[in-house]
Amino acid sequence: MKLLDLHTVIADVLSEHNELIPVLNRFGIRLGVGDKTLEELCEENNLDPGLIITVLNVYLNEDYVPDMLEYIETESIADYFQHTVENYILELIPNIEKHLNAFIALSSSINESDNNHVYNNNGSDNQELGMLRLLFMKFKERMTNYLKKIASYDEDFPDELLHDLKNILIKHLSTDYNQNLYYAVIFSIHSFEKDLEAHNRLREKVLQPKLNQLDTSGIRQLQHSIVSEHSSRIEAEDHHLTKRETEILRLIVQGYLNKEIAEMLNISLNTVLTHRKNIINKTGIKTVSGLTFYCLRNGLISM
Repeated sequence: MKLLDLHTVIADVLSEHNELIPVLNRFGIRLGVGDKTLEELCEENNLDPGLIITVLNVYLNEDYVPDMLEYIETESIADYFQHTVENYILELIPNIEKHLNAFIALSSSINESDNNHVYNNNGSDNQELGMLRLLFMKFKERMTNYLKKIASYDEDFPDELLHDLKNILIKHLSTDYNQNLYYAVIFSIHSFEKDLEAHNRLREKVLQPKLNQLDTSGIRQLQHSIVSEHSSRIEAEDHHLTKRETEILRLIVQGYLNKEIAEMLNISLNTVLTHRKNIINKTGIKTVSGLTFYCLRNGLISM
């Protein structure tokens, strides 16, 4: 493919390469670009033209070798990578989860009798769908932890579980499910996979060479810039139960009574009740089956 330059009309590129839309969003560029060139968009949004051209060409051409790294500001690179990390955790991963949950919920309700909900009395899902959810939750936890605690950039994102999840959907899952939702899940996973592949190339061809030009203090400053701004926002997305509340929640969904929990943890019954009230207030869930679903979704228990 022909390399992009400042005179490229971005709408022409987006019409053939929709995968660049989230990339442009990370630069603050939204759809509705008209017939503007990259140069015009850079001027409007106060962007580093060298960086945006480099990023787009790396995404579109696997063999592209950047030739203007010395002209790209380190701060611009840090800002783009920080927005990418934030985009993955707050948008792309939740997008997969949204489609997967819709697929599982509808598939489960079809497969259950009219007298049952998605979960039975033991809080267990259809085994096949339940394992699918757990596999995704493991991927989500591993990927989120990786993105939140980046210390070096010499390893690719841990996307093996995502690859397995897609292959299970394509090769091993029953075909008796809603095909439209089936496709939506696979497409959302595939889109994220392709973005990860391109981002790994970008890290290898842009970030690593730039890091090699910096001294130790400069490297630490760049890494801190990439992860620091989004960290406080991401923390708010985690399940916000205390360690003790999580411990009690696990016992609740295992079927233990309040009195039994108090004896097991060597605390008073009133303390258990207080923790239970806090759990309800924080999760907005009152029933044991609902709390079981919460635990499964957040990886607090396994089936």
